Amino acid sequence: MALPGPLNRYLLLMAQEHLEFRLPEIKSLLSLFGGQFISNQGTYGKSPFWILSIPSEEIARNLMKRTVCAKSIFELWGHGRSSEELYRSLRSYPVEKMVPFLHSDSTYKIKIHTFNKTLTQEEKVKRIDALEFLPFEGKVNLKKPQHIFSLLEDYGLDPNCIPENPHNVYFGRWIADGQRELIESYSVKKRHFIGNTSMDAGLSFIMANHGKVKENDIVFDPFVGTGGLLIASAHFGAYVYGTDIDYNTVHGLGKASRKNQKWRGPDENIRANLRQYGLEKYYLDVLVSDASKPSWRKGTYFDAIITDPPYGIRESTRRTGSQKEIPKGMEKCPESHVPVSLSYHLSDMFFDLLNFAAETLVLGGRLVYWLPVYTPEYIEEMVPSHPCLKLISNCEQKLSSHTSRRLITMEKVKKFENRDQSSHLPNDHSLLYQGHNSFREKYFSGVTKRIAKEEKSSQE
Repeated sequence: MALPGPLNRYLLLMAQEHLEFRLPEIKSLLSLFGGQFISNQGTYGKSPFWILSIPSEEIARNLMKRTVCAKSIFELWGHGRSSEELYRSLRSYPVEKMVPFLHSDSTYKIKIHTFNKTLTQEEKVKRIDALEFLPFEGKVNLKKPQHIFSLLEDYGLDPNCIPENPHNVYFGRWIADGQRELIESYSVKKRHFIGNTSMDAGLSFIMANHGKVKENDIVFDPFVGTGGLLIASAHFGAYVYGTDIDYNTVHGLGKASRKNQKWRGPDENIRANLRQYGLEKYYLDVLVSDASKPSWRKGTYFDAIITDPPYGIRESTRRTGSQKEIPKGMEKCPESHVPVSLSYHLSDMFFDLLNFAAETLVLGGRLVYWLPVYTPEYIEEMVPSHPCLKLISNCEQKLSSHTSRRLITMEKVKKFENRDQSSHLPNDHSLLYQGHNSFREKYFSGVTKRIAKEEKSSQE
């Protein structure tokens, strides 16, 4: 597909965290708002400056109303590898596209943004003065300008080797800022109800964006915990629902996870969390239920399933079982009692999750979940697959030197049929996939080795 002309070019200033998550988030949001990710930029590794072609300013603004990975977006008027190249680029930009923002009745200001270098005020003024050739006719207003323009300079990524001259220089009209403030305003530290594994606010919003959650969607979390992922989806206008096998967590009972608090209070629950942020109207319900035995009638109910299954580290992996499944040597329970302490292997958990998503998601709906991996053994073939689900993205977040978790995003592309129930377990991959079951042992073996190494170093 041919790239649109320079008039459609925008510059994204990205945040420098969760680097692997940034590109899938921007692609998902552009797709959500009717755009398409188009760029001639080769890589998007660690650079905070991305040049994109976006169909309209409206789509650019909608993108920034959602993203937590991008700081700001600018309509790009010029770009060069030096100041001289930038000036030539600006002189070739059509004057008729500048005039609406530079006429005599307008007010404006110019901001200087440098990455990996600090400029003096004198250097900043010098750079602004060098832009006098642009047809500015309005008045400068530093407090409340109608239009803001930015000169952005990129001095690379190495703070120990800062070049004298920038690698790239950009100039553009500021359009909008992203939603970075959500990370602080929804911080888990300020939340009414939390648990041992409550999801970081920033990652919760990233997951909702990867899932293309939008207004009036129905979003489900089968391992809901304290409901952190429901909050992010509800913030974007989706109705939220969840289940969890832990009765105490669902009902907000038992020991508190907060420091200096022994027991949970009378109103510490998921509904109260949504009420805290003015989102209670989006709360459908949360039930005590076993993800290995979903109680749903056949049908497509959900626009997105966004979840963080337990890995067996801080929270145990459990499922309910029948009398026949009780291991030998374990005392039989009364007929009326269903034990909840049976082991639920990670491989079984993820197969159940994918099957459930394939059955209950609408076509085009997305499944977003975390997959824990032991990094020395990880290969892409270990990621679960399903004939009804297409892999959209696979992003790594490191947990330790030897473990990580991968944020997997999948989209339903085919209607579920009964024969799809187990067809996604090819014999040659089953052994690879069973490796997830020993994640807990590998995690703690690594922790034990690290502690032993540290103790040895301290004794030397």
